[in-house]
Amino acid sequence: MLKLNEGDKAPLFEGITQDNSSYKLLDFSGKKLILFFYPKDMTPGCTAEACNLRDHFDELKARGFELLGVSPDSVLRHQKFTEKYDLPFPLIADEEKEILIAYGVWAEKKMYGRSFMGVLRTTFIIDEDGIILKIFPKVKTKDHTAQILAALDM
Repeated sequence: MLKLNEGDKAPLFEGITQDNSSYKLLDFSGKKLILFFYPKDMTPGCTAEACNLRDHFDELKARGFELLGVSPDSVLRHQKFTEKYDLPFPLIADEEKEILIAYGVWAEKKMYGRSFMGVLRTTFIIDEDGIILKIFPKVKTKDHTAQILAALDM
């Protein structure tokens, strides 16, 4: 598994979102990006995280951030998730797990005594030059915006 660190160049990626738009890292050149990886649409933790970011979207945009979510869900599932919770940011459908693997967040997980492959909920803050400023490997789903802003205001 690839291990990225703060200060590393963010891996390039390209993917399709819930409205069938194509996004790539290079689209965010000159902008700060909050790139968040999450396991599954419509689940309690992922919904809490997405809704927290939604509720503070205007504040994050005012501070110069773009937001982009990534999960292995399909475009159709992302469409339903976005519509149900009125999410204002794009969600990439990474069904082939290429972006997840490139960022080192597709890994073995253990739950209830069994091992399986899954998404490690992680957020990357990427600067205007494509450098990883901050990595959040332990996301506070219900208060993720405050977690991000507190770390960056230090």
